[in-house]
Amino acid sequence: MARTNGKTEVEEQRLDTEHELPPADEKEQVTPSASEVDKLRTERDSLLDRLARMQADFENARKRAAKEQQEYRDYALVDAIKALIPVLDSFQRALQTSPEKSEFHAGVELIYKQLQDALAKIGVREILAKGEQFDPRFHEAIEMVDTDDAEDHQVLEELQRGYKLKDRLLRPAMVKVARNSRR
Repeated sequence: MARTNGKTEVEEQRLDTEHELPPADEKEQVTPSASEVDKLRTERDSLLDRLARMQADFENARKRAAKEQQEYRDYALVDAIKALIPVLDSFQRALQTSPEKSEFHAGVELIYKQLQDALAKIGVREILAKGEQFDPRFHEAIEMVDTDDAEDHQVLEELQRGYKLKDRLLRPAMVKVARNSRR
């Protein structure tokens, strides 16, 4: 074998002339009947339809898999964020119990703000509660308070802040809700 450009030449394949079919004579050409043509056309149409359906099924499966992967990426942090929510609660309680403005208080406030900013960058949002209408999708009513000072089903007080990641609820806000019998 001779070498050219670093590659070996491939031997030509030998034809098996003993088992080769003879060429068709032009006189012997068979024309299919109309029923055979119709049968072949319906079979072809059925196969084309089946192919189109299989291609559509494949495309739908590909889109579904891509959507599931995107949702997994979007919400992979849920467990880690749920573990950080009690830390946010502790910071809030610490800042509420210490009214004096010392350097220590300012430092804790700064750390709390940094944690809030970091969570906001990844899509964590606080659920607004105080002064809003009670929404069972985002609020958990702990107590109903009879009052004439607020509208019926208005949130009077937020006992524990709620959070959501993008559009998924992480924890509902625990609230006191007004019950106003005259409105």
